[in-house]
Amino acid sequence: MDPADGGPRRGRGEAARGGAKGGPRTSQGSGARGAKRSTPATSREYETRQEERNRERYAGKKDVKLPKTFPGAEQEGERLQKVLARAGYGSRRACEELVEQARVEVNGEIVLEQGLRVKPESDEIKVDGLTVATQSYQFFALNKPAGVVSTMEDPDGRQCLGDYVTNRETRLFHVGRLDTETEGIILLTNHGELAHRLTHPRYGVKKTYLAAITGPLPREIGKMLKDGIQLEDGYARADHFRVVQQTGKNYLVEVTLHEGRKHIVRRMLAEAGFPVEKLVRTHFGPIGLGDQKSGWLRRLSNTEVGMLMREVEL
Repeated sequence: MDPADGGPRRGRGEAARGGAKGGPRTSQGSGARGAKRSTPATSREYETRQEERNRERYAGKKDVKLPKTFPGAEQEGERLQKVLARAGYGSRRACEELVEQARVEVNGEIVLEQGLRVKPESDEIKVDGLTVATQSYQFFALNKPAGVVSTMEDPDGRQCLGDYVTNRETRLFHVGRLDTETEGIILLTNHGELAHRLTHPRYGVKKTYLAAITGPLPREIGKMLKDGIQLEDGYARADHFRVVQQTGKNYLVEVTLHEGRKHIVRRMLAEAGFPVEKLVRTHFGPIGLGDQKSGWLRRLSNTEVGMLMREVEL
């Protein structure tokens, strides 16, 4: 009977009650809903097979090169301010200001515009005339204590330079040597060419030492050392000599020379009649020890690295 004529109504309430009690659903509803439920299962199975096919298709192709569609992608090199920032010259904005102030040059020419692209591995970049270390180079200064051997490893188990850089990922090596009982500055780096030039006689890099000796000292001692002292392996000459401090017969003298022969300062002063009681190297080229404490390692600044490179024409 039609519900409009007042007949019994079979609406949502009865169907809902039947469903709630677990009664059977009509075949019409069951069939319609059953068809709908079968679709997701088929879709998931299809997607799973599709994924497997994609994995097989691209297996072994990890390095997929995407097309270069971004602006400037066709240009080679890196932006200059990015290279300078990575080398430690401040933020990119600070590096842009260096360019604005005409303080940066690339391959001998001052950079006059922003956005210049450079090749760090081959281009020579300078700031204020000092070469920028653009590669993964490291430069350190160690105030070597007395008793430390000037090697990176020691088969006899003695304390050596390598003990101060054991936590470094990059292998470092020392620039020149210091006698075991001599204290003071010694450079460590992974820049082979710089290390080679700093110790090569051709470049004559000067080293300065403070020596404790016992006097009295004759007035002509300075002239004697500058003129040259005859040693068993030839003459040795000091570039500079001065008395820093005197307390009675105890003297602290400063000796500067560019030679690198073994025990050279000790041998010169001993030959002159004044054996060295204590020796400290205070400068290696333009790099000074300053107030760096014994046994402390410090990273050289960009300015110091540039000064070293200029010293040996790098």
